This record gives sequence, C-alpha cells and structure tokens, in this order.
Amino acid sequence: MKSTIIKKVMIATDGSENTEKAVITAVEIAKSMEAKLYAVHVVPQIQAPVAKGGGLAKVREEHIKSDGEKAIDHVEELAKKNGIDVEKKVLSGNPADEIIQFSQNNAVDLIVMGRFGKSGVKRFLIGGVSDKVVRGSNVEVLIAR
Repeated sequence: MKSTIIKKVMIATDGSENTEKAVITAVEIAKSMEAKLYAVHVVPQIQAPVAKGGGLAKVREEHIKSDGEKAIDHVEELAKKNGIDVEKKVLSGNPADEIIQFSQNNAVDLIVMGRFGKSGVKRFLIGGVSDKVVRGSNVEVLIAR
C-alpha cells in the first residue's frame, strides 16, 4: 500500500561513517512507503580568505565534490538493491541552507540525516548542520544515530 503521507524522502549525506545509519534508514523508509528518494550532498563553501580564488581552494573543492559523488553513488547502490530509484544531487553552498532549500524546492516530506561531526565549543557557537536543519526546516527531519 502506497503512503499518502511520505511521498518524497531526502537523505543528506556527507559520506562519513556517521551518516551510514541515516542512509540505511532513508532507504528503508523510502522502500516501505514506496516513496521517491533523493540523495543529496552539499559541498561547503570554502571560508579561508587566503585560499579564495586560488588553485588550492579549487583543488580542495573538487576533492570534496568527488567525495560527495561517491557518497551519493553509495546511496544509489543500496537503494537499487532494494528496488528504489534515486535522484542524486551535489549542491554547493552552506550545507544547512542548501538542504533546507532543496527540500522546499522539491516538496520533500522527510529529511533523513546523521549527526554530523561538529562538537564541543565550535558546535555550541555555530551549531551543527543537523541542528540548523532541524531548526530551519518546515518539514519533518529524522536524525539517525
């Protein structure tokens, strides 16, 4: 029976071990709800003023983008094993803002994320990506631990 509540699920992944549980959870939810699955990775903007405009910044960004493509390819592989089609997208910008914007632009019903790696004072001062998405999203957000 197809769900009328959750039709579109988005997994926001950074490819880390911390998000593997979220990937599995998103695929399971999409399968059980017969929902469309979006696999999204956001390449964060480089904030180092010295690196901006230089070759080092571009190489770093390309490396992060490549890792992101591998992360969403992993989602696709797992989803296909479960008979689910995936729409993959690599975005660039502020991760929390891009995740929220993508979910709004694509009428996503559920965002699934892992707890990303910020901790301690830095996390207290600027907040983690998952915290910002939970606070800023107008759709349900599931944080897989």
